[in-house]
Parts: sequence; structure tokens; C-alpha cells
Amino acid sequence: MARKKKAITVPLETIWEIPDAAWERLQLILAPTYPPKPTGRGRIDFRKAIDGIIFRLRTGCQWNHLPKIFGDDSSVHRWFQRWVDDAIFVQLWAILLEECDELTGVEWQWQAVDGCLGKARFGGKKNRA
Repeated sequence: MARKKKAITVPLETIWEIPDAAWERLQLILAPTYPPKPTGRGRIDFRKAIDGIIFRLRTGCQWNHLPKIFGDDSSVHRWFQRWVDDAIFVQLWAILLEECDELTGVEWQWQAVDGCLGKARFGGKKNRA
């Protein structure tokens, strides 16, 4: 009989969570822009969603590999897309940059580029000079 493998859960450090002071400022933007509906299914916790977005942006993991502590991965992704489309995410990110000590002091002198190299479709020029 096969054994079930236990999922190993690693507690996340506080660097992945929004500080309370920053969350209060984010709520001032989110609450009036997206008020709760009086009926229907309740929406996800915005604070957990933003924590999930920060986790995704910092780790580069796929959306469907977000830890469950952030809520449903498709809901987090859907809200991220909505905030980007509504130009809200730029405001949220600006507040996070002001409030979070961990995000300030980024060394912009060091950069990395990701790309994909492949053969020229039709061979390119033959002289390459």
C-alpha cells in the first residue's frame, strides 16, 4: 500500500507580509474604489491578495503555485489584473515603496535580463560582418 506524502510547509518570513501602517494606507484606496456588494459571494481578503502578489513578484513563481495562505490563486491573479487595468496597482505599489523599509534602497546598478535565443527563421545574412 502506498504511503501518502506529507506536504512540507515552511513558514514565511514577515518580509512577505504588508506592514499594518502600509495596509491602512492601501485600504484608503481600495475600500472606496471596490466597496463590498450587499449580496452574493464574498470576495477574497485584499490584504492576503496583495501579500500573494508581492510573493509572486519577488519569487517569480507561477500564479498557480502560490501558497494557499494567500487564498485562491486564480482570484489573486484576477484581482491583480483588475488593479493593473484600473491603474490602481501603480498607486498601491507607490505606497508600498514609501512604507516598506525592505523595498527601499534597491541597488539599481545591478540588473539582470532574461531572454530567449533561437536560430533566425530564414537563416539571416550570410556574411555576418
